[in-house]
Amino acid sequence: MSEDKKHGGHNDYKETSTHYLVLLGMFVSISIAVYSFVVPNAVKSAVLFLFKPDGVTHTISFSEYKAHANKEHVKHEALVSFDGVISEAGAEADKFVEGAGRPLKGVINNEYIFDLTDASRSEQADGYTKLSGEWILKAPKLGEAAIVIEPALGFSILALILGFALSILISIVLPPHLGYMAIKVRREIHHAKSKVRLQTGFSDDIVEILSLPDARLAELAENDRRKIELAFKKVWDRTDNNEGSASVRFTSVFDENTDVVTFRNEMLFLRMREFFSDFVVQEIHDTISGQEWEKNQFSFFKALRLYMSHHFTEAYANTVTGLAYFGAAILIIIIGIRGLKFIPATRPSLILGAIFLEGSMLALMAFTLLYTQEEERMDRMLKKMEDANRNQLDTLEDVSKDMHKVAVALVEGNSEMIKQKVSQAVSDYLSDEKNIRGELAKEIGDIVLKAIGSGVISQAKKN
Repeated sequence: MSEDKKHGGHNDYKETSTHYLVLLGMFVSISIAVYSFVVPNAVKSAVLFLFKPDGVTHTISFSEYKAHANKEHVKHEALVSFDGVISEAGAEADKFVEGAGRPLKGVINNEYIFDLTDASRSEQADGYTKLSGEWILKAPKLGEAAIVIEPALGFSILALILGFALSILISIVLPPHLGYMAIKVRREIHHAKSKVRLQTGFSDDIVEILSLPDARLAELAENDRRKIELAFKKVWDRTDNNEGSASVRFTSVFDENTDVVTFRNEMLFLRMREFFSDFVVQEIHDTISGQEWEKNQFSFFKALRLYMSHHFTEAYANTVTGLAYFGAAILIIIIGIRGLKFIPATRPSLILGAIFLEGSMLALMAFTLLYTQEEERMDRMLKKMEDANRNQLDTLEDVSKDMHKVAVALVEGNSEMIKQKVSQAVSDYLSDEKNIRGELAKEIGDIVLKAIGSGVISQAKKN
């Protein structure tokens, strides 16, 4: 009995409320962590790398700056972090008290401001204006005006996408009673075996043996080699395209010394690929990889390939394409509005959000195409169609010959039967003396009548 049937089949792979709650919890937690910590640090590193003053090599804290003896030298080679606001040290930098929330006016050089904090700033106290929830980026390379970024508009979409993607990956390695993707991949393993059964017509036991991982197949060979041999023989005979003397017998290629793993992976799968299609064999390979993932769930790329190739790309390919076009439409509209000057150049948050949205949709589309099965080469498809038609013609020819043989046999049999019946009837008739006498009398009477008739006619002619 197959493993799927032992464990109840499809019903054991149904998602529960626990799966959804765990996935939702991970999604919310990871998205908040990405938005609060990963995005600010990544943006800070990027803008410092791109727009820092020439000659500056690193960033130091205010305490490190204050402890340095040669402060003028430090100003030319390092930026200083004033409670999260990164800038060059100003003329009154020594008056700043770390952690006291003191104003920044005169403490920092207003030509370089990289403020990614949540605190609000005023022109009078700090030398620049910033609302809570905004980021200020100012450097000569960015232009005269400061760039104002609203992270809620510009980076929330990115945080949500990263949170969802990481939640999906983590759910793959969780136990099946907790992991949303873990249960879906196990269900897809069950579905893949069912599709192989339908496409090949093989029994459950044969499909189970064909889709066993190498290690488990070798283990089964030690315990029950005869079962594997019988299964392989059925597959070998079923995938035989040749007839007569051209056919290779299973016993000539498989014996007690044959390695079952090598035989299956090299010879049996090759015959199945030629007889059925590459898709069937690839589906078996992906099923094998999926079962290997069950033993080591951290090899999640095997699980991803199975789920993406045999479920997601088939069910959601058009949806992903539509989302990509939808994201492109939004991006075009926003860029058009920006071109009409309705979005200032100093506030690019909405454009950043649209770029991240479209970029994520294109990334999902690329990921989907990566796992979409390639179409079979046209020449191989034509060859298989030709072989199939040739086999059908050969079959029809054989049927025609058989029908002819049957017809001839029936005709010959009926002819002999008729001869026997006629002979029997003649024998029965002649064996009766009454029939013989009657026939003789009739014949004699006919002869006499013919003679008398001839004589009368002759006499009449003479007269």
